[in-house]
Amino acid sequence: MAGSLAKLVGRAPDYGELKGMLAQAGRNVELAAALLSQLMRAWPDGREQRAELVDLEHENDAVTHDIYHHLHSRPTVPFERSDVLALASGLDDVVDYAEEASDFLGLYRVDAPMDQAIALTDTLAAAGREVAAALASLEDLPNATPHMVEIKRLENEGDRLLREGLTALFEGGVDPMVVIRWKDIFERVEEGIDACDRVAHVLRGIAVRRA
Repeated sequence: MAGSLAKLVGRAPDYGELKGMLAQAGRNVELAAALLSQLMRAWPDGREQRAELVDLEHENDAVTHDIYHHLHSRPTVPFERSDVLALASGLDDVVDYAEEASDFLGLYRVDAPMDQAIALTDTLAAAGREVAAALASLEDLPNATPHMVEIKRLENEGDRLLREGLTALFEGGVDPMVVIRWKDIFERVEEGIDACDRVAHVLRGIAVRRA
């Protein structure tokens, strides 16, 4: 009995469940960003993508809840609890912003997509792929470094595209109500890209502390 207890005490904690949930949230980010990019290109078609985004937002809420519950029910976790919370929150934000942007397209009765909006959602889709790839490398964070570098580049690209889109709106003699609506959409997409960068920032911090 004593020998069995010693083995249990000395056994390394199994963090596979938590890392699996974070990786799932990363895959949800990749899918949500890809769906928004497809929707923007297909608009005003794309009812299927809008429905999938709503379902995915609910699904990722459940994953985020499971991560929070896991943190409160386990004595040890592989990273600082504040880092895990920041990762879960950032990932959930990306999915939320993608779903909000798709909702605004319908709510505002947008006629056709702007070129800059297509480019911005494509940038979010690229950032989503990099986030998913980085989270798939949680067991070996140095392998995630190229993905984190690319996310930062994409975040800068998103800032540039946001400025271009807003400039096109204000210089094009567009109806002020249309300007306001597109500004909301642009900002939701760009906030999604920023949330990807926040996730990468947390991962960079974890990697530095583990070096």
